[in-house]
Amino acid sequence: MFKPSVKTSTPAQALMQILCLTVFWLCVSFMLHSANASANTTANTLANTSAPAKSNPAADAMGLQVRQWMSQTHGVNTKDVIIAPLDDRLKVQGCQKLLNVDHPFASKETVRVRCSEPVWQLYLQVTMPTARANTPVAGTPAGVPNAGGTPSSAAPQNVASAPKTLVVARRLLQRGIIVQPDMLEEVQASPGNADTQLLNTVKDAHHAEITRDIPAGQALRVSDIRRAVLVKQGQTVMLSIGNKSDFEISIRMEAMQDGRLGDQVKLRNPESGRQVSGIVTGPNAAKGL
Repeated sequence: MFKPSVKTSTPAQALMQILCLTVFWLCVSFMLHSANASANTTANTLANTSAPAKSNPAADAMGLQVRQWMSQTHGVNTKDVIIAPLDDRLKVQGCQKLLNVDHPFASKETVRVRCSEPVWQLYLQVTMPTARANTPVAGTPAGVPNAGGTPSSAAPQNVASAPKTLVVARRLLQRGIIVQPDMLEEVQASPGNADTQLLNTVKDAHHAEITRDIPAGQALRVSDIRRAVLVKQGQTVMLSIGNKSDFEISIRMEAMQDGRLGDQVKLRNPESGRQVSGIVTGPNAAKGL
């Protein structure tokens, strides 16, 4: 009778077959994983490329108003006003009312922006070219600064490349004292220092009050000072009226309220009882409107 022959595998051959199948499936799994990872990376790249960086409308509106204010105040083109970038961690809130912009210090390189609703304030470092002459252009009334005239011959400075100085304390400055010129000094800033909240000139601290204890040798920040109360209610104030180049008279007045540098305060003539307003110009000093 015919007997079919049956081929059987040796244990070594069976082991080799199992190893080959294992390696085959590992290769297939690796190729599938690589394809999925590549597809995810491509999708993320396309999403990041197509989605524009989110801007802060409140910060953009604040910058626009500051440039317009600098243009009207100093007679420069709004495009020539450079505002130092804010810290990325700082989020500017929207303001329900018109922002109040001013120079809180003697230097024109610092601008203060205040909002009354909600209440907040920021200090900005700005750079602008030398103010051009107020040359009227067509349609501009006489006496109005030419904010949109021809470009100034002086090129605007680059904030990033301009030499930076820092204001440091020569000795311990205790909270509440009024800064005197010999208390501070200007030193060269280290390369790459981009902190826009540090004072750059001693003029910024003119007639300022220290808000916290400052050790000797430490750099001052904008938040370390505030405009000092130079006129106090009930004290005698010398009110100057007129112009030094023509004529000027000084009258002793009584302060009806406290006032800081640049504030408008009410004053009373102790003899006649008449009340007038004046702008604080220094310790117990004001100028008539």
